[in-house]
Amino acid sequence: MDFTETDEERDLRAAVSAIAGSFGSEYYLRCAREGKHTHELWSAMGKAGFLGVNVAEAYGGGGGGLVELSVVCEEAAAQGAPLLLVLVSAAISAEVIGEFGSDELRSRWLPGLADGSTKVVFAITEPEAGSNTHRMATRAERDGDDWVLNGTKHYISGTDDAEAVLVVARTGRDAADRAQLSLFVVPVDTPGLARTPLPVDLIAPDKQHVLHFDDVRVPAGNLVGTEGDGFRQVFRGLNPERITGAALGVGIARFALAKAAEYARTRQVWGTPIGAHQGVAHPLAKARIETELAALMTRKAAWLHDRGRPAGEESNMAKYAAAEAAMHAIEAAMQTHGGNGLASEYGLIPYWGMARLMQVAPVNREMILNHVAQHGLGLPRSY
Repeated sequence: MDFTETDEERDLRAAVSAIAGSFGSEYYLRCAREGKHTHELWSAMGKAGFLGVNVAEAYGGGGGGLVELSVVCEEAAAQGAPLLLVLVSAAISAEVIGEFGSDELRSRWLPGLADGSTKVVFAITEPEAGSNTHRMATRAERDGDDWVLNGTKHYISGTDDAEAVLVVARTGRDAADRAQLSLFVVPVDTPGLARTPLPVDLIAPDKQHVLHFDDVRVPAGNLVGTEGDGFRQVFRGLNPERITGAALGVGIARFALAKAAEYARTRQVWGTPIGAHQGVAHPLAKARIETELAALMTRKAAWLHDRGRPAGEESNMAKYAAAEAAMHAIEAAMQTHGGNGLASEYGLIPYWGMARLMQVAPVNREMILNHVAQHGLGLPRSY
């Protein structure tokens, strides 16, 4: 077992940190509070090749994998600039299109995903289905040379800042009357596709939307891979989303702990830095331990995925551990700051919201525990 990063990984980490750090939390929080997208940071990361590190070199990418993309997610977040859309555009869409898409789909979408000039977000969640994809109602029906989509998707991130949506739809039912799923690339300006803002109290640059598909017609060539093969394709994308989500959580935890440690070293009460008191130091130390453990599991999951090995349980564990670590780090940081933990000047509350989101999405803690209980412990399925 070798835990040493390669020279290339260290260089990547340093380069991402330098670019994201040049924008920093001040830029990120200003965008979040003003409801603006982080276009400048996204563009800088794309031009440097960091948003496409997992895209094949033939399409302008770096030819790497989830290990490299996780470094990008973690380091940007550690500088106070978590890029949520990397999880869907680079991790899900680029991976799925790169693995299953036709030559035409790859040539059309991967170069833009590689250089950051294009975003393709992901639409699977529905208001009535939740985590139960077998209840998915959005359907696609073949009509001549086209597919026609109808239905509704819920809590879809970043559709106001994307060129296309990778949509999961029902295209039939199998012998056991379970939904057969297929994936389609749908440009956001396709007639019949309507977007409605979904207000949330999360302070973040990326917004949530409800998507309505009303006889949305797309060419047959927009089908990704084979009709009815959507379950396999979806899980090829969901593990990368969970791995990069875990990396995002690790980065947020690192950011919060760095701010808290600096405050605890400099803030003095009764003539001594508050960091000298175990009541302050121990929660921060505990959060750092949890963060390092989450980082190890994240790296393991990414390593397995990049080698084509089963990584479902490890991806879920990494996401669970990182979300918990991020929440504990933020809470410890806020407690260290006392009343200042709520002050806009110190900018901790928006990261608390992002960390709390990671405990719910893209899969909640309870479903992860169900997965580990069933697949890791061999317990009866509970749902």
